[in-house]
Amino acid sequence: MCGIVGVLHFDSGRPVDHALLQRMTDVLAHRGPDGRGVHVDGAAGLGHRRLAIIDLSAEASQPMTNEDGTVWVVFNGEIYNFKQLRDELLARGHAFRSRSDTEVLVHLYEEYGDDLVQRLRGMFAFAIWDARRRRLLLARDRFGQKPMYYRLDAGALRFASEVKAMLEDPEVPRAADPEAIDDYLTYGYVPDPGTAFAGIQKLSPGSLLAVEASGRHRLRRYWSLPLVPKHEVARTRWSMARVEEELLGLIDEAVSLRTVADVPLGALLSGGIDSSAIVASLCAQRGNGGARTFSIGFDDPDWNESAYAELVARHLGTEHEVLILQPEALPALERIAWHHSDPQADPSCLPTFAVCGLARRRVTVALSGDGGDELFCGYPQYRAAQVTELLQRLPGPLRAAAGSPYLIQALNRAGQRFLARQLAYNRGNGHQDPTDLHLARIELTSPAMKLDLYGSAFREAIGARDARRHLRGLIAASEGTTFVERCAHADAVSYLPDDILVKVDVASMAYGLECRSPFLDHVLAEYVARLPFELKMKRLETKHVIKRAVRRRLPRQTLERGKMGFGVPLRQWFREEVSTMLREIVLSPRALERGYFRPDAVRRLVDGSTRGKGEHHRLLFALLMLELWHRTFIDAPRGGGIPAPPPGAMAYAG
Repeated sequence: MCGIVGVLHFDSGRPVDHALLQRMTDVLAHRGPDGRGVHVDGAAGLGHRRLAIIDLSAEASQPMTNEDGTVWVVFNGEIYNFKQLRDELLARGHAFRSRSDTEVLVHLYEEYGDDLVQRLRGMFAFAIWDARRRRLLLARDRFGQKPMYYRLDAGALRFASEVKAMLEDPEVPRAADPEAIDDYLTYGYVPDPGTAFAGIQKLSPGSLLAVEASGRHRLRRYWSLPLVPKHEVARTRWSMARVEEELLGLIDEAVSLRTVADVPLGALLSGGIDSSAIVASLCAQRGNGGARTFSIGFDDPDWNESAYAELVARHLGTEHEVLILQPEALPALERIAWHHSDPQADPSCLPTFAVCGLARRRVTVALSGDGGDELFCGYPQYRAAQVTELLQRLPGPLRAAAGSPYLIQALNRAGQRFLARQLAYNRGNGHQDPTDLHLARIELTSPAMKLDLYGSAFREAIGARDARRHLRGLIAASEGTTFVERCAHADAVSYLPDDILVKVDVASMAYGLECRSPFLDHVLAEYVARLPFELKMKRLETKHVIKRAVRRRLPRQTLERGKMGFGVPLRQWFREEVSTMLREIVLSPRALERGYFRPDAVRRLVDGSTRGKGEHHRLLFALLMLELWHRTFIDAPRGGGIPAPPPGAMAYAG
């Protein structure tokens, strides 16, 4: 795991500044504390910060080249099938001087050109400089586990693992993109390929960007998650047993591939199905007692999953550590804002930072369960969407009867509160399209709330745009066979890479920890995506097939309990410990004068939350992080450079 940067000037007579590349890489020192390297070839330059995971020797340092110095690479990530690829390349006559997976990329490019990505099984963001063709190739892995930000203008291409590295170049302007801010306040993240910075983009997951020295460029997608054709699975016990066996085998293979490391390895364990399944697979291969696991807990029982994690740890015999997260960690929000390229509205960044810091004290690599909810339809909103879809199939009279207050009351009395709540929700919003009903459940700020919150200058800047268009378009374009599957697919290509994986990459890299996600092995993911929807969600039971597959490995309580999510008790914290912080930052003249929001609307939100009467704590967290992002990146002095990371309660563990 590493940090990479680069510059390509389209004026061949303008060499890249060696000192600039060094400053860019130094900003990413947290991503690669084990070394730095820079290569300049006239108008092209590459930089690298190294976190040594495989082949700890100097021979594996980057930028790395081929035998004659005509192909150079900087690489962030891991290629899990590199040993197999290395053997194939050796048989073709290529010479290796290291044991690293990085060197495989150089020789694969010599053999296959841009198509090398089709042969890779891993997570990666890399840049290859072809000195003969004077051409730079940028690539990002299929799910977007590793970041790649870039700015392409008339004069140059600049890229980096984090935007702040590019801001070291005084020619890169610092300006917020109003439409991206509107998206951020809608979803809680900035959807791909945009960023909160005007003129800076993300390379989309599963994409390549080839840029010639003349400035000509081509952007193309090389992979997308295939949902069809579906596997044919007969509704028999034998067929289901075969599917469960195949799924378990693919999980075990994905976990096994991700245990290759020359440094200590462990796993993040929340106690939910996904992380527990990964740890169970790891223990099945290493034997009980052969793994370290780490989890976070809270004093508030409504948010504390640590008991479930400890249950799994005891069952599997792992060496387990728990950290109870206190609100005193919140002053570290400035540090979290510094580490993120875009503003971060997901409060679960707090426990994610904390668990990564905890794990880094013992290990350098950690497995995680990310991706399981999107692949196996595990989020609670999918159950709600399933109710909506089932209601849509009913004839009009039956649909009306399903919304009867008498039926809703009867369901409540019978203990079916979830179903009663969803019938009432659909009854009250029956005129809306199912997609808009779904978006209303998950969005951070509704269109109606924006009318009250947004200031006139901000509304004028964004115009009459519909921020819902992004997810609405993804759901409509999906090949999923049901509405719920289309919603999950949209999350897999938007929420997963733009929120979840960003959060995990940033938090882990802040501590020099490498996180690996077996569920995002593309061979496993493609198999799951093409399973019939009914195996992933049976009636209103989420993750049906994976629960069946791992049921002999995990405690029954783990399989039967409901999903809690990886969040924090924001409502309580905002009411008690953080009310002063909210007022000092969100209600500061500096924040209110930006023109995004109506001051009286923000004051009402803050007053309601700090008095325990408001329901908009997640929105307030988003406003808080937006202001910290502005102060860190937009308000910084012009002329290149950004402030050093501020001190915080979550100090580095390394």
